Amino acid sequence: MKHRPRPTEQDDLLRPRLVDMIDPRHEMVKLSALIDWEVFEREWSGFFPSGKGRPATEPRLVAGLLYLQHAYRLSDEAVVARWVENPYYQHFTGETFFQHRPPIDPSSLTRWRGRIGEEGVEWLLTQTIRAGQDSGTINADSARRVAVDTTVMEKNIAHPTDARLYERAREQLVALAQEAGVELRQSYARLAPRLALQVGRYAHAKQFKRMRKALKRLKGYTGRVMRDLRRHLQVVPEGGLRDRIIAKLALVSQLLHQQPKGADKIYALHEPEVDCISKGKARVRYEFGCKVSVATTLDEGFVVGMRSFPGNPYDGHTLRPALEQVEVLTDQRPELAVVDRGYRGHGEARTRVLISGTRRGLTPKLIADLRRRSAIEAEIGHMKTDGRLARCPLKGTVGDALFAVLCACGHNIRKILAHLRAWLAWIIALLSTANTDPNHRYLTANAA
Repeated sequence: MKHRPRPTEQDDLLRPRLVDMIDPRHEMVKLSALIDWEVFEREWSGFFPSGKGRPATEPRLVAGLLYLQHAYRLSDEAVVARWVENPYYQHFTGETFFQHRPPIDPSSLTRWRGRIGEEGVEWLLTQTIRAGQDSGTINADSARRVAVDTTVMEKNIAHPTDARLYERAREQLVALAQEAGVELRQSYARLAPRLALQVGRYAHAKQFKRMRKALKRLKGYTGRVMRDLRRHLQVVPEGGLRDRIIAKLALVSQLLHQQPKGADKIYALHEPEVDCISKGKARVRYEFGCKVSVATTLDEGFVVGMRSFPGNPYDGHTLRPALEQVEVLTDQRPELAVVDRGYRGHGEARTRVLISGTRRGLTPKLIADLRRRSAIEAEIGHMKTDGRLARCPLKGTVGDALFAVLCACGHNIRKILAHLRAWLAWIIALLSTANTDPNHRYLTANAA
């Protein structure tokens, strides 16, 4: 893969060097030395087969920005803006001299995610696992004993209500008709928004009979606009606009004919793949997004596997693919997996699986491992509060798969940085104690 060459020292004689501005003992400097950045140059080269045209952005820069973005809960725009201000960010992404301008446009990260896909971001997660082993955050055999659980990664959509969906569908159909130059008999631009607002008021006042009557009328408005646009479809010339209109008509028709508890129900027009998932929570009865399987080491809570499962499958059916991903990323098959009761009937035979609540015939060591299962709940909570797992802004099922793995990368980066920070603090405290203790100085002098 061809990329832009970095400026040499002769080109930037008067620019400040980053090594003169940063502390070499900083945890981010230590982490940058632990990651094998050449892997991205080698493994991502297959996603850029052509050597012609404008040179691509350097892979280390993109990988470093994706790490920083999910480690510090930043958006594409925020991580690029903070990169200009922070010399440690620039050193982490491989810069030699301090830069005063953004290295790339934030939209480049979107194109890179779409180009490398799920396979490319899994290489990011693999390097965090190896960096965790090299830094001492996890042991080399930690991946042989894992805890597996599922959670819901919500989608960046508004709470779905029938009134809002009908009104949004009508607005989009009217906009497509205006773009195609089709004159509708009536657009209901004045009546429909008022009626959608009135539906919410009736529901708040618990006047459900009036609410259902107004909702039925609003649904009729959307259906009339859909049928009117369908009658004028033959006058729209062939091309991209006609294909968009046909796709939107099919989606709105599915929305108008779906049953309250039917399968493949639409909860967002721009994200029709979103699932409604009930996890038994008292505070949030339903969550709208996709199911994500998380596999962490049993001792350290380090993420060694994470993938999304569209369609809201049964938890037990997700265990085997989750363990296979751990084997691919860590080059070792887990010998023990600890899960909750939702995984009963999993059918996994290659790995020993312990399910919560079953202690008959277990040794004290296995009982202690079973108690450690609940520690994964705290790790998932940290990924949602400290990371970005609580809400996925990327589009489609592919965006869910990429975002889940990137959230795991950010969680591992935070754990490695915390370990390096604690190790440095322990070294400093030890040295300060040695300098202030007279007996220690006397013993050190005699030993010398």
